[in-house]
Amino acid sequence: MYQYDQYDQRIVAERVAQFRDQVRRRLSGELTEEEFLPLRLQNGLYMQRHAYMLRVAIPYGLLASKQLRMLAHLARHYDRGYGHFSTRQNIQYNWMELERVPDALADLASVEMHAIQTSGNCVRNITTDHFAGVAPDESVDPRPLAELLRQWSTFQPEFAFLPRKFKIAISASKDDRAVVQMHDIGVYAYRNAAGELRLNILAGGGLGRTPILGTIIKHDLPWQHMLTYIESAIRVYNRYGRRDNKYKARIKILVKALGADKFAEEVEAEWQHSKDGPGTLTQAEFDRVAQYFAPPAYEKLPDTDTAFEKHLLEDKAFARWVRRSVHGHKVPGYAAVTLSTKPGVAAPPGDVTAEQMELVADWADRFGYGELRVAHEQNLVLPDVRKRDLYALWQLAKANGLATPNIGLLTDIIACPGGDFCSLANAKSIPIAQAIQQRFDDLDFVHDLGEVSLNISGCINACGHHHVGNIGVLGVDKDGEEWYQVTLGGAQGNQTALGKVIGPSFKAEEMPDVVSRIIETFVEHRIEDERFIDTFGRIGVAPFKERVYANKQRERAEA
Repeated sequence: MYQYDQYDQRIVAERVAQFRDQVRRRLSGELTEEEFLPLRLQNGLYMQRHAYMLRVAIPYGLLASKQLRMLAHLARHYDRGYGHFSTRQNIQYNWMELERVPDALADLASVEMHAIQTSGNCVRNITTDHFAGVAPDESVDPRPLAELLRQWSTFQPEFAFLPRKFKIAISASKDDRAVVQMHDIGVYAYRNAAGELRLNILAGGGLGRTPILGTIIKHDLPWQHMLTYIESAIRVYNRYGRRDNKYKARIKILVKALGADKFAEEVEAEWQHSKDGPGTLTQAEFDRVAQYFAPPAYEKLPDTDTAFEKHLLEDKAFARWVRRSVHGHKVPGYAAVTLSTKPGVAAPPGDVTAEQMELVADWADRFGYGELRVAHEQNLVLPDVRKRDLYALWQLAKANGLATPNIGLLTDIIACPGGDFCSLANAKSIPIAQAIQQRFDDLDFVHDLGEVSLNISGCINACGHHHVGNIGVLGVDKDGEEWYQVTLGGAQGNQTALGKVIGPSFKAEEMPDVVSRIIETFVEHRIEDERFIDTFGRIGVAPFKERVYANKQRERAEA
C-alpha cells in the first residue's frame, strides 16, 4: 500500500499544527463558531446532535494493520470505545471533544492518516472495489489509479471550494463493486483487445434529493489522460454549477440541465487546453505509485486444501459462513474474507469496537500480509487468507461477533447513523435496522431468500444509499414525527438501478411488518431460486404495493 514520502508527512503534520492553533483560538473566543465552521470542516469535523463527529479518511478503503490499531486507539482514548465505518469506506467517531481533536489528528498523522477533505465542498475520499488487487474478475488493479487521483485531488487549490461536495469512484472488475454510476465522476478501467489500459469516464451520478445515474461522457480514454480529463470535467462543473441553491448544486443537476452530450462537448473543449500538457501521466509516474501495490510474497499453494474441504463437509455452520463470507482470489490457495459488522441487535450496522479493531488487525498479520479493506457495505475484508487458515479464522471471528454469515443477505443492512447522532437526519436509522434484523433472525430463512439488499437513510442526503437498495428505507419528517418512506427495485453493480417509492410512508413501529409483507410477496411470486431484484423486475411493484397497503387499510378500517 502507498507510503508517505517526506512531503506527504510534512503536509499532514503542518495541517495538524495549523488546526491545533485554530482550535485554541475557537476555545479562547478569538474565533466565532461561524468563523470556525469552514476551518473544522476542512479537517473532517462536524457538529452533530450530542458532540463533534470526526470523519477519518481511509483512501480507497485500504488499511494497514498498524493503522487499524491506531483507529482502535482513537476509539478507546478519544471516543466511547467504537467507530462507525461508512459507505464511503471511511470511519466516523461520534463523541469527540473539541479540545482533544488536534491530539487525535496528531496520532493519526503518526501512521500516515488524516481527516483532510472528508467534508466540505471539495473532492472527497476516492473509493474503489474492496477486492481490488486480488479479485479474479478484474482486468487491472485499480489502486494505483485511485492513488494517483488521491494525490492529485488532495489540497487541489482550484477545487477547494466547489459548488458542492464531489465524489469519485473507480472500478476495474467485471462486477462493478464500486458502483461507479452513482458518483459525480465514475471511472471504469479495462484493457482493450490490444491489452492497452483504457478508461470509460462517467459523469453526473449521485443520490440525495435528486437521484440520477451517471452517463458515460468519454469512451476509451488512454489512462495517461485520466487526470487532465477529469480536471476538465470538474472545471466545467466549477464554472457552471449552481451556487445559488445547494440542493441544485451537484454536478448531476448540471449534466441533466445541459444534457450528457452537451456536457461532454464542454469538457472536450476545456480539455483541449490541458491535453498532452504537464498533467498528463507518464509511465514513470504510474510505476512510481504502482510499486507500492506490488503483490505480497504469496506462497505456492494448491488451489484446494484437504483440511479446509474436510471442515466444509463436517461443520455446517462453517460451510454456511464460507458460502456467504469467503470470496475468490486470483492466487491459488488463497481467499478474500468479509467480516460482517452486522450482528443484528447486538450492534448498529457498521459499528466496530476498539477491541474488535485490534483483533482484526491481529488477524490481518496472522492470516495475511498486514492489510485489510473497508467495503462499501460497511463490512471489513481480509484480502489474503490461506484456505488452510479459514477454519481457524472463522472460529476467532465467530467468538468475537464478526462472523454473522449474512453477507449480501437481507440482514446485511446498510444504514447511516441517522437521528441518533446526525443533526441533518429526519428520523432514526439504527432502531429500524435492528428491529428488521430482529424480525429476520432465522438464518435458515434469510439464507433461503438469497440475495436481498436493504438500505436505510435517515434523511434525503442518502448516506445509507437507500436509492440503490432492493428495499430502500428513507426517514422523513411529518409534523415533527418520524416516518419512513419505502422504495423497491434499487440495485447496485453492473445493473445499478434507482428504487421507486411504493406509496405513503409508515410509522417506525410498522416497519418490521412492512418488510415482512414485502418478503412474503417475494416468496409467493418467486420462481425457484430467483433473486429478489429479478422477481421484482418480472412482476413489478403492484403485488408488493397491494400486499403492504391492503393490510394497512384493513387495520385502519378495524380501528
